Amino acid sequence: MSTILEISNLTKKFGSFVAVNNLSLKVEPGEIFALIGPNGSGKTTIIKIIVGLLKATEGKVKINNADVEEDPITSKSYLGYIPDEPSVWNYLTGEEFLHIVGTLHNIEEKERTKRIKSLLKIYDLEGIQKGYFQNYSRGNKQKFTFLGALLHKPEILVIDEPAVGLDPKSISTTENELQKYTKAGGTIFMATHILSIASSTASRIGVLKEGKLITVGNLNELRKQAQLASKASLEDIYLKLTENK
Repeated sequence: MSTILEISNLTKKFGSFVAVNNLSLKVEPGEIFALIGPNGSGKTTIIKIIVGLLKATEGKVKINNADVEEDPITSKSYLGYIPDEPSVWNYLTGEEFLHIVGTLHNIEEKERTKRIKSLLKIYDLEGIQKGYFQNYSRGNKQKFTFLGALLHKPEILVIDEPAVGLDPKSISTTENELQKYTKAGGTIFMATHILSIASSTASRIGVLKEGKLITVGNLNELRKQAQLASKASLEDIYLKLTENK
């Protein structure tokens, strides 16, 4: 299998400020890769470059070998994107939003309707799908955004803060769905500052600080790098790895 996400020597500058500093990594099919770091460490900037909302100053990003700048339509066809802040027209219903997403991905109406009916069951959203986004809670907006990202069965989900606005039950449901998605062959690249989610779901974790990727590994590998005991939490690991960096 070929690498699903490849980031090479990625740098992003805003004026003289370096938000992402010469970052390189690969994500393989079937992985859940979590990028962790404090606010302002560059997580959202990296996500936005991957999905084509920002242009890199230097470096390359490829999704399934499609360059996000040189071949944006192909690269976007492989991914589902869940931003940290749902951005949807207020006067669309949840159902209309999902149908628009499906149409953009060339899914025929009969198949769209079938998939939408199935997806609504994930969060028990049947009954509110005909309501307008302006009347939804923050959490329900996030849920419909998540379903929209799954609708076209993407090869990779790119997620910026998966649990924002969700209640504990919905967070648990989301974690279960992420695991099911990867077991079915999908790949996840997510950025989060909620270390418990990264610890419970990710197969590999990248530690980011001030735009630099400090290290990458699974929990046991990170514990060894931090010279901590086998039961050390990800919070302990993170604090140890970043304290003198």
